Amino acid sequence: MHAIDVKRRMGEEDIGAVAALLRAAEQADGHAPLGEHKWIDLVEGGRAGFAGFVARACGSDRLIGYAQLSRGPTSWAVEYVVHPTARGSRRHVAGDLLAAALDEVAREGGGHVHLWVPRPGPLDDEIAAEAGLSRGRTLYQMRRRLPLEPDLGRLERPRVRAFRVGQDERAWLELNARVFSDHPEQGSWSADTLADRERQAWFDPAGFLLHEGEAGLDAFCWTKVHDADPSFGEVYVLGVEPSQHGRGLGRGVLLAGLDHLEQLGLGLVTLYVDAESVGAVHLYRATGFSVDHADQAYVGDVAAAPRAQVR
Repeated sequence: MHAIDVKRRMGEEDIGAVAALLRAAEQADGHAPLGEHKWIDLVEGGRAGFAGFVARACGSDRLIGYAQLSRGPTSWAVEYVVHPTARGSRRHVAGDLLAAALDEVAREGGGHVHLWVPRPGPLDDEIAAEAGLSRGRTLYQMRRRLPLEPDLGRLERPRVRAFRVGQDERAWLELNARVFSDHPEQGSWSADTLADRERQAWFDPAGFLLHEGEAGLDAFCWTKVHDADPSFGEVYVLGVEPSQHGRGLGRGVLLAGLDHLEQLGLGLVTLYVDAESVGAVHLYRATGFSVDHADQAYVGDVAAAPRAQVR
């Protein structure tokens, strides 16, 4: 048996307990159980539309599960994790956490929901289906080793420069919004979202590479080096002005980003891409990336709770 509490602000003790649970799950599963956007929301203490759901064994303070809900401009996003020692009851713990999160969505007026699950299995399909959610977007994690092959090394690179903190934010946010106009998460970045990233320990403007055309910024490759494993790099975000597609800018700035990571001595690079982004997947395959695994979004619409139930 377990009990679930809802927290709309997270104090230091709450964050510490959840962080310990996340570390245990990552050690057991070999991957981070909570997406970066959710982690930043957690450590920042929550923002408008934030809610954390903690599951504890009855009669104990021991945390056995956690779910986190956040509200975006067009949909709600939720993720959950169950402690490795409670995996025997995973269906019940995860199901109750998800039900509590969806009840919160209903109380807040309802809306479209994305549940993200890394490396899902049949049980995740069942948990989502019982909550009324079905499979939506699939996100590939792709990887490649460094150094680059000689044929890629010989290809021409466009001239790029490093991001200038305090100067390039507005222009980059405008470009990012155009590039990802149909993307429910990346396309909705605000000045606060970008400022959050600039405060992270891993942020390095030298690896945030920008290309300028005649009309201003028109392409970028933002790279990242992981704190937990400094030999592990990431193409964090890659984007090209829609009007400039077909000119090879995407490949050029990607190669410039890979050059940067190779110069840092990294041996492995990863990135995430929507499986339905055929052009992007083709570009990454052509530059030596292959699919390591897939993460899954489960989606559905939650009706608003009757007025009498709204607090």
